[in-house]
Amino acid sequence: MKSFFWKWQKMSLVKRIIVGLIIGILLAVAFGDQLSWITLLGTLFVSALKSIAPYLVFILVITAIAMHEKGKKTNMKTIIGFYAVGTVGAAASAVIFSFLFPSTLHLKEGNQQAVSAPGGISEVITNLLNNIVSNPITALTEGNYIGILAWALVIGVAAKSANDQMKSVIQSASDIVSKVVKWVIDLAPFGIMGIVYTAVATTGIASLKEYGQLLIVLVSCMLFVTLVMNPLIVFVTTHRNPYPLIFISLRESGVTAFFTRSSAANIPVNLELCRKLGLNKDTYAVSIPLGAAVNTAGAAVTITILSLAAANTLDISVDIPTAIVLAIVSSISAAGASGIAGGSLLLIPLACSLFGIPSEIAMQVVAAGFIIGVVQDSCETAVNSHSDIVFTAAAEYMQERKNK
Repeated sequence: MKSFFWKWQKMSLVKRIIVGLIIGILLAVAFGDQLSWITLLGTLFVSALKSIAPYLVFILVITAIAMHEKGKKTNMKTIIGFYAVGTVGAAASAVIFSFLFPSTLHLKEGNQQAVSAPGGISEVITNLLNNIVSNPITALTEGNYIGILAWALVIGVAAKSANDQMKSVIQSASDIVSKVVKWVIDLAPFGIMGIVYTAVATTGIASLKEYGQLLIVLVSCMLFVTLVMNPLIVFVTTHRNPYPLIFISLRESGVTAFFTRSSAANIPVNLELCRKLGLNKDTYAVSIPLGAAVNTAGAAVTITILSLAAANTLDISVDIPTAIVLAIVSSISAAGASGIAGGSLLLIPLACSLFGIPSEIAMQVVAAGFIIGVVQDSCETAVNSHSDIVFTAAAEYMQERKNK
């Protein structure tokens, strides 16, 4: 047993996750949904990640700001620019895919979800501002990453003037929380085994068939963003082959994000990958949690394609200028999407309002989104989360090129 444990620990995390995936699928095929304790493994893993991530982000950002030396560049302006370009570009790609491959929905009476969607773009912005000034304790307990970032930045700036002894305490706290996160991440193979077991054993594939074309368009557009648009951005700005970075971020960040379906839960995974890539900790300690909140290319694709599918279903003609406005609104709205599974779907009524689609019909579109969510939301989260790594690394590579 000791020898087996040693060999298991010597394997890379990716290989261990693949083993967990295979075992989860085999158990689901063999036993169906009878093994509830395996489902519990997935639930506990995601809950542990979601529980520790806010505190890790809070202490890492404070540490990064407090320990930052004057004159030391962090590339944050470049990264924020990448996030904005990536999200708007994804929304524009979604418009093009929707025009090339128009999709429709099967809207039915009584299919609305009992959820509350924002009433307009001003409400989205107001919610963001309210989240920024949220009580810091409330922000930590509720996983409000905008509020966590805002307060961590303020406290970090204040801590810059602290004495060396206090800064040593802050650094020690950061090291302790980081070690706890590493322990949680080491449990990923068992957690993902539980997640994939539950998905295979309980999700009905038949319910996805009538939305086949829509799913194909959604997934194809996200693949285009991941394998064409983002690499192009990286290549143009860094003059490097982007695909080694793309593939390692997909393998080590995209896989876990796909199954946890939460950018917030994937923050510790991304921070660990940044460390392994040797990136600047002062930068990624801020850029990764910020990306989980506002770098939402996958969400922009979902909002745009489902809104245009609703317009096609209702025979509403959408011209190019309106489509451009939709892409911009979708990008801004996506930045306000919740960090939980399915958060982007609640912003579809806002985008649909551009076409004069009433809220009761728009909420049926949201309901259709939940039906295909088992695939759509997983792909969306993988796109969102892995690109945080891609753009953080690209900004550093770009700076290295300029310094040569």
